[in-house]
Amino acid sequence: MRKVINCIKEDNPVIKKKLREVSVEEGLEIATELFQILNERKDGIGLAANQVGIDAQVAVVNVREPLVLINPKIIKKEVEIPFYEGCLSYPGQGIQTTRYRDVVIKTAQEESGWYFSGAETGKEGKGSWEQDNIKDEQEQRLLESICIQHEIDHLNGVTIHDRENKPTPIMNKDKKIGRNDKVTLQKDGEIKTLKYKNAQKFFEDGWVME
Repeated sequence: MRKVINCIKEDNPVIKKKLREVSVEEGLEIATELFQILNERKDGIGLAANQVGIDAQVAVVNVREPLVLINPKIIKKEVEIPFYEGCLSYPGQGIQTTRYRDVVIKTAQEESGWYFSGAETGKEGKGSWEQDNIKDEQEQRLLESICIQHEIDHLNGVTIHDRENKPTPIMNKDKKIGRNDKVTLQKDGEIKTLKYKNAQKFFEDGWVME
C-alpha cells in the first residue's frame, strides 16, 4: 500500500503539480486505495492522489460521510472565513488560511452539483441538548466544506502554504519611520527589535510592528 509522502522530509514531485484528469472508472479505483490509506492511518479526514504520489485528479473526504471527488471543480463559493488548517503532507505545520463557508462543486461522476455549507441553522424552539447537536452538526458541515476546498486545491497543485493568511503589518501613519530607526516586531509572543530596513523580510513571515 502507498503511504502519504511527508513533504518536510521527502521529495514529492507531484505535490505542486496540476494533476491529470481521469476516467470515472480509474478515479474510483484510486479512491478505493485512498480510503484504505486513510483508514489505515486513522488521523485524517481527506486525502488527494498526489499526496501519495499519484498524478490523478482524485481525492476523498470523510467528515460526515465518505465522498469521492473525481476531476472536481468549484463552480461557486460564498462568504469568506478564516480557518486554521493542517495537512497530512506537512505534519505539524498548521496554517491560518482564508476559505469559503459555502461552495458548490461539480465532479465527473455526478451530473448535478454538490453544495457544501457551514452556515448556521435555526435553533428556535429547540431544547438545550438539541441546540448542542445543531452546533456540532454545523461544525461538521463547515469542516466538510473546508476539507473539500483543501483537497481540490491539492489536485491543482496548491497547498495550505499557498493559502496562508498573513497579517498586514500595522504602521503608524502619523509617524514617518526612517530606514535606520529601530522598530519592535512581534509574532506569537516572540519579540524582536531591529532597524526598520532589516525588518522588511520579517513582515513577509507574519511579524507585525508593535
